[in-house]
Amino acid sequence: MSGHSKWATIKHKKAATDAKRGRIFTKVIREITIAARVGGGDPDSNPRLRTAIAAAKNENMPNENIERAVQRGTGQLEGEQYEEVNFEGYGPGGVGMIVQVVTTNRNRVVSEIRHLMSRHGGNLAETGAVGWMFSRKGQIVVSKERASEDKMLSIVLDAGAEDLRDDGSAWEVLTPPDAFDDVREALIKAGVKPESAEIAWVPQNYIKLTGPAAQQMLKLVEALEEHDDVQHVFANFDIDEKEMAVMAGQS
Repeated sequence: MSGHSKWATIKHKKAATDAKRGRIFTKVIREITIAARVGGGDPDSNPRLRTAIAAAKNENMPNENIERAVQRGTGQLEGEQYEEVNFEGYGPGGVGMIVQVVTTNRNRVVSEIRHLMSRHGGNLAETGAVGWMFSRKGQIVVSKERASEDKMLSIVLDAGAEDLRDDGSAWEVLTPPDAFDDVREALIKAGVKPESAEIAWVPQNYIKLTGPAAQQMLKLVEALEEHDDVQHVFANFDIDEKEMAVMAGQS
């Protein structure tokens, strides 16, 4: 087990705020639609769709909303044609960033993401410039109130997880992508409901930020995530407890 950035917990807290705004529903619906379009409408044979549907149910999304999103993806229902785009770039302090976007207008969103990055001390980079800093992994966040460290270890390691990390108020479980479903299901069967679960780009190393750079980085991530077309923002920064307290006081 190892400690690391508190960013997974920050993201979960922000997601709770986003849910109140209805934004989380929009993001999940787009993910379901893209997943169904790319891999088909059967979740049993489409792991990405299975994960997206689980995320939707975790947010208490009605089944009819899920079904319509799947049908739009498979072409059974008419709807907007989404395109999935990944942007790579740098934030304050040289932080590596991957921004996942689902959009109906690629040219527009490129301009808008570039503007947001430059406005908050970052810049876009060429494809592959920062991707090597991240690994594709399953990432599951569980509140510490739901399970002890010993219980978490006994559940997730037996199910195929590769690491359990202390993220302050939560546990972060990392898995190989092909073990993600098994680990998530093992937690649910044990009565431990995850706060969030996704296949993510997880940093191999973290850059420590403090003071103005940390605050600017958080503002950049928030600005990007508030963009309607942005699905996820992954970044390899860490912030200390003082910066966490400042951010909590401002939220």
